[in-house]
Amino acid sequence: MTDAQETAADAALRTTGGGPPDDDVPANGLPTPLLAPREGVPPVVETADALAEVIAAFAAGTGPVAVDAERASGYRYGQRAYLVQLRRAGAGTALIDPVGCPDLSGLGEALAGTEWILHAATQDLPCLRDIGMRPTSLFDTELAGRLAGFPRVGLGAMVESVLGYALEKGHSAVDWSTRPLPEPWLRYAALDVELLVDLRDALEAELDRQGKLEWARQEFDAIAAAPPAPPRKDPWRRTSGMHKVRRRRQMAVVRELWTARDRVAQRRDVSPGKVLSDAAIVEAALAVPVNLAALTALTGFGHRMGRRQLEQWQAAVDRARALPENELPQPGQQPAGPPPPRAWADKDPVAAARLSAARAAVSALAEELNLPQENLITPDTVRRVCWEPPSPADPDRVAAALTGHGARPWQVELVTPLLVKALAATA
Repeated sequence: MTDAQETAADAALRTTGGGPPDDDVPANGLPTPLLAPREGVPPVVETADALAEVIAAFAAGTGPVAVDAERASGYRYGQRAYLVQLRRAGAGTALIDPVGCPDLSGLGEALAGTEWILHAATQDLPCLRDIGMRPTSLFDTELAGRLAGFPRVGLGAMVESVLGYALEKGHSAVDWSTRPLPEPWLRYAALDVELLVDLRDALEAELDRQGKLEWARQEFDAIAAAPPAPPRKDPWRRTSGMHKVRRRRQMAVVRELWTARDRVAQRRDVSPGKVLSDAAIVEAALAVPVNLAALTALTGFGHRMGRRQLEQWQAAVDRARALPENELPQPGQQPAGPPPPRAWADKDPVAAARLSAARAAVSALAEELNLPQENLITPDTVRRVCWEPPSPADPDRVAAALTGHGARPWQVELVTPLLVKALAATA
């Protein structure tokens, strides 16, 4: 049994009253299957009146609130929420349909000042913000698991290893835009928040035991305060297989096909990959077909595709073929910051030596602290400091550089001595 499991066993699932008493724990040591929410599956909230009742109930509840959201990734355009699940002591569990109730700002206001518990918060926060739900404080059980040194931090794995329960995860990739939602899906969704409060409490105790609780709090505060990510520049450049496309005319084909596909996907509210695959876009870019017959011969544009569809894709290719040279896209610009590490030895051998020393020191400390290197400090931050180190590279200036790149105080405190030593050794 791990230290975290012992902590959880001592906690005995006090917070939400979940789980069987000790004499119901299987003698074989296997996790107990969690088959249904303790109060049953609640009805889906899809009207203003029902939502008002939920808001009142959760406003009157006590303690933190467990929150989760289900999207229809791979089925629908964008990343909107199609179901929101919540659980709070005194309020029970609620399943809210954001299609019928698209504005949940009233619920968000009712929970202002309450700690939200989410698993992998950065995945759900964007779609929650879109419907008016913005936490002021949170506890991320996935990130807590990483900081505590758990090798597997998925929700099912965490609930099993920490609390001893097996969650049914068979519906994680279904089309949550389906209406009405089948009862087994709703049961699965309700179970996702059933034990989040218990998991949070056990992980908090474990982080405190390891002396990492303040680190976690700083990480959670940073997530809650982070602004929404800006729109990506030239998102078409992220087409899978883009590395095969070398010529500017071919890049123009990718851009035109990607843009045309995006318009169709948005209009039809379907995932872009269901309209036209990335592989087909790259195939057309490499071939630059001159007519419909040539396009149809390519993989991804076969006989199953209707003529009107084929014509719209060929029109996109034709637009790219007709562009003057000065309007063709340029090769992808190197992102701001240092070059890829593989190029350092040729561009700046001294910087390469700094990076090698810094990486080794960070890796050793992360192993000693039993947490992933990227949670101790992001690799990008290490690269930036090593590529353009402050002068002189004393502790104050190195600490200021780390802070300027977004490192939290606990990271600055731990990593600054390592980087000062690495930079001095390779000066």
